[in-house]
Amino acid sequence: MAIKLSIEALEVIDAIARKGSFAAAAETLYRVPSALTYTIKKLEEDLGVSLFDRSGHRASLTNAGAELLKEGRHLLDAAQAIESRVKRIATGIETDISIAMSDLFSNDAIFKLLERFYAQDFGTRIKLSREVFGGSWDALISERADISIGAPGDIPPGGGYATRIIGNLEFVFAVAPHHPLAMQAEPLSSTEIAKHRSVAAADSSRNLPPRTSGILSGQDVLTVHDMQSKVAAQIQDLGIGYLPITLATHYANQGMLVLKAVDEPKLKAPTYLAWRNTSNKQMGKAQQWLLKEFEKITLDELMM
Repeated sequence: MAIKLSIEALEVIDAIARKGSFAAAAETLYRVPSALTYTIKKLEEDLGVSLFDRSGHRASLTNAGAELLKEGRHLLDAAQAIESRVKRIATGIETDISIAMSDLFSNDAIFKLLERFYAQDFGTRIKLSREVFGGSWDALISERADISIGAPGDIPPGGGYATRIIGNLEFVFAVAPHHPLAMQAEPLSSTEIAKHRSVAAADSSRNLPPRTSGILSGQDVLTVHDMQSKVAAQIQDLGIGYLPITLATHYANQGMLVLKAVDEPKLKAPTYLAWRNTSNKQMGKAQQWLLKEFEKITLDELMM
């Protein structure tokens, strides 16, 4: 019996599910929306099931589509792992390296490093992805990424990767200047904070359980897709919450946020450089170079 399911089709389904529309998924995959529409329609005809409910504004998965995606992501991860291993064995220099980067970090330090990397003429293609919270670990463990920079503690159990601590992130509680808590006496109590809507950046994990931080029991939450959106939402007074001190201070100095002391401050959080646990003999030359350079970058540089 001929196999009707392809890796390409699974990649399309995954992209549409994550981005919420055929147009956004097409942009991510560098294809035109009509090509994605054809791929999904052909697969639905071959399988005899509907994979997406197109009645709403967003392309949402049917129950059958959700089950296909759940199992299909395991196949995608396995295919990526096989491809990566074969290329490394054949050449000793990776054809592709994927780097997962925390949404807390600026591009500047990474781009400067990549300038030096390309000057080495490895011929390796680099793929950068933005991950939120535990998604930095998830990308590494599920082999969507070879290197993860900014993976937050706690380190997930199970091993299979090596780590080096970059530094400890400090967070402060911040509200918009016209928020009711801006004029409240300090330190703010958890009881008082819980009365107001919090803003949270959604964990981008696909396989690991998503993490949350700083959300109190019973508190209303506005969930956004990354830290930049969280900062913008708090400046707009759509909610309150903890922000990295570098970001929060920057906007507080401009009068766009007010920093408040709380009675239960958030502890400093370790952040890691992490990579799959292979020996230098097995690791490609391009990744060895990248890791050596990544280890020189400080947390302050990444946050600038």
